[in-house]
Amino acid sequence: MARGVERIWVRFGLWIAGTVLVTMGLLGASVMVFAELQYHSFYRNLPQPVRVELDALNDQDLEDSPRAVEIYGQYWKGDLLFGEKWSLVIGLFICLPVGLGVGFWVSRIVTLPLASMAEAAQRVAVGDFSVRAEPGRARGEITAMVVDFNHMIDALEGLERERRATAAAVSHELRTPLAVLRARLHAVCDGVIEGDETEFRRLLGEVEHLGRLVDDLHTLSVAEAGRLSLQHERLDLGGLVEDTLTGMEPRIAQRGVMLEWVPAIGPVWVRLDRDRMRQVLTNLVENALRHASEGGWLQVALGVEGEDALLSVADDGPGLPQDMRNNPFRRFQKSLHGNSEGVGLGLSIVHALVVQQGGEVGAEDRAGGGTVFTVRMPLA
Repeated sequence: MARGVERIWVRFGLWIAGTVLVTMGLLGASVMVFAELQYHSFYRNLPQPVRVELDALNDQDLEDSPRAVEIYGQYWKGDLLFGEKWSLVIGLFICLPVGLGVGFWVSRIVTLPLASMAEAAQRVAVGDFSVRAEPGRARGEITAMVVDFNHMIDALEGLERERRATAAAVSHELRTPLAVLRARLHAVCDGVIEGDETEFRRLLGEVEHLGRLVDDLHTLSVAEAGRLSLQHERLDLGGLVEDTLTGMEPRIAQRGVMLEWVPAIGPVWVRLDRDRMRQVLTNLVENALRHASEGGWLQVALGVEGEDALLSVADDGPGLPQDMRNNPFRRFQKSLHGNSEGVGLGLSIVHALVVQQGGEVGAEDRAGGGTVFTVRMPLA
């Protein structure tokens, strides 16, 4: 019952019904008061013998007797119907301001949160995300709507912050290799640096770095727009992980990290995009290599839990920074914190590719130190 009363249409209906009842009560009371005043005026103007006779008739419950009707007809001044009309007019004049006042008060209570939301929307439209709508005295659906509206502004404010941070990070990541290319090419053109094969390879590395950054940004934007092209096929995830790790052995050996591969018992069949899943594992391993110390330890494990395949990548590095714990997959986090290796898009791409293929990815601190990234994908 209490939850039903909280609904806006129920409370609005009760307010309107209450307003109508109060108005009707005032109208009836004003008519009765006016009729009583008319009767007292008539009674005072009666001759004393007639007044005594009328009192006797009233005491005997003979108000409607022929003699009583005759007395009223003889001594009542004015038209009875005309007097009733005046009583209705006076009653309406009394009730109309009260009814209008209550109606405007109820309307104000109902529309105040909506007016607050409209004002907040106008300020948000011009870029002011500090404003929030006020629910006022409203309850029920109106309060829930105001709360959801404020949550929407919070989300828009967060997106605006992320957009500005992304723009700043992209400009930083693009400016650095472009500045190197510009300076080295000017030096080659001026004859300061000899244009040999070593220099050309260095310039090619900077160009490839720019290409990887653009490719990563394109992958993220297409994935977030829901337009990522995926070629799903039924494959053994264990075989894909082994092939990917085999191809990354030189990179792992170069970093002096010991790899521990823990395969699942038997094949793990899933329906995934082979190339995208290889990219997911490559990014997770590269992230672990960047954070694992020299001569450190890296573990890749595959297993099955219920209806899902579980792929985990663990390292013995310093673990997640404090400012990454809430959202380790936010883009450009490493670039914003001054990490010169990587551009901070690898984990964002991992999250986008896993989610697009119907999976989940999470990160947590490892009990023995370091970080564990876990990818959960549905079995075929």
